[in-house]
Amino acid sequence: MAPITKPVLEDDQKFAVMKFRRQVKDVLQPHHDDVFLLRWLRARSWNVEAAEKMLRESLQWRKHWQVDDDLKTWEPPEVLKLYYPSGTCGLDNDGAPVIVVPFSGLDIVGLLHSVSKSDMIRLTIKILEENMALAAKSGVNKVVALIDMEGFNIRHYAWRPASEFVISLIQMYEANYPEILKACYIINAPRVFSVAFAVVKRFLNDYTLGKIQIFKSDPKKWQKAVLENISPDQLPKHYGGTMVDPDGDIKCPSKVKLGGKIPKSYYTQSFDKCYTLNSDNKNFKSTIIKSGKKFNIDFIIAEDGCFLRWEFYTEDHDIRFGITQEDSEGNVHPVVRYHRVASHQVNESGVIVCQAPATYTVVFDNSYSYMRNKKLFYNVYVTDPLSKLDISSLPLVEEVPEQIDASLRTSNRNESNNNCVQLEKAY
Repeated sequence: MAPITKPVLEDDQKFAVMKFRRQVKDVLQPHHDDVFLLRWLRARSWNVEAAEKMLRESLQWRKHWQVDDDLKTWEPPEVLKLYYPSGTCGLDNDGAPVIVVPFSGLDIVGLLHSVSKSDMIRLTIKILEENMALAAKSGVNKVVALIDMEGFNIRHYAWRPASEFVISLIQMYEANYPEILKACYIINAPRVFSVAFAVVKRFLNDYTLGKIQIFKSDPKKWQKAVLENISPDQLPKHYGGTMVDPDGDIKCPSKVKLGGKIPKSYYTQSFDKCYTLNSDNKNFKSTIIKSGKKFNIDFIIAEDGCFLRWEFYTEDHDIRFGITQEDSEGNVHPVVRYHRVASHQVNESGVIVCQAPATYTVVFDNSYSYMRNKKLFYNVYVTDPLSKLDISSLPLVEEVPEQIDASLRTSNRNESNNNCVQLEKAY
């Protein structure tokens, strides 16, 4: 294990640490050393006031989740113990815990039907806290993640409750565990993984993104990178190490839970099918888009034949609206050209057919307004593929409301030629 060295700071950085310590001394604990303070300062580019705000909000978050109290003795439900795929297999060369996540074993749909989101959050926090405690003992105060994407199924994350929950976990991590990632190896990434990562990376800061290395299904390449930082005796044989379970299992399930498909006997919850074509789906959400800002909604499309539908209106003032598509190669294409919509006068609605795999981003843009915030009411959703819909339940052509037909004509006028072709194919 390499010796731990103290960070070398410039004079202005040393001054920032001293100032930061003075401003938050009322909430600091004995174990909050300079290394701890540096994490928050670096996360906020050495802005002391911003770092103070971030730290105080995180400490309130810890109280809410009882991280330093009841969570230490909390036991997760049985289904989480058995099917939440993760485990710490050992330490890297500097003493950082190595967390292995066999991502294909994460049955996110099954978990969301079997346990509460709160319990899933609690277990995620508990895992992070236990590994940070190990990292503190070695003095490295960082962790290493090995995320195996073999068998990744993007369809699970095209289900909006699943993708929203994963994003919420990422946001929780970024807000409360800054600068703890020493390295992250994402291995066996299939081609469609780039579609999902295009969404995820928007919620990661530059520090985290800089620690991530992504490898395709080429063991020679990713094993070389992993073994440069992790000794073989600290890594399961399945990932290029020498560790095996007593029964010879090379994936070491005694250390790394593999997860798997959750039996429906564990299911306790049901979700409304709010993304079907024959649903009224008139439950508008609302948000305030500040002046000079944008509001984006991302949809991961895993299957051809899905429809993206929207209806929205604003209070008092117009808004700029548009939709883009990012394909699996990272190329971004306009689907609905950006244009200002008088949505304060009449509801704007429309529908497009989606190609897969791709990420569609619906953009409400208030960046042209220097003074006015805009209150937006919106209902945007993706349907099941046409092949999976119950056609008998759909209205006949003559029963389609006139306003829907009019909205389609409006959408045709505002979209690019490629998108018009898609609409013609769908209808």
